Amino acid sequence: MTFQQLRIGDYFRIPGISFGCVYRKASNLSCSRNSLLQPIRPATTVVPLNQAQIAKHIAEKQNFWKTLQEY
Repeated sequence: MTFQQLRIGDYFRIPGISFGCVYRKASNLSCSRNSLLQPIRPATTVVPLNQAQIAKHIAEKQNFWKTLQEY
């Protein structure tokens, strides 16, 4: 699948990039990672995340923020 085929708001990974790097489609020409917009080519190959993977990603993010609040 290519970036262009995703819908805005879809979560995805880029093959060959660290498994922990999860992106979200922000527009037809950019994606976000950790709230930072990054340009991306429409023809870039991506791997969309399913609902279980998205839930796991969000839970890990929340746990990370909780550990920061403890300090």
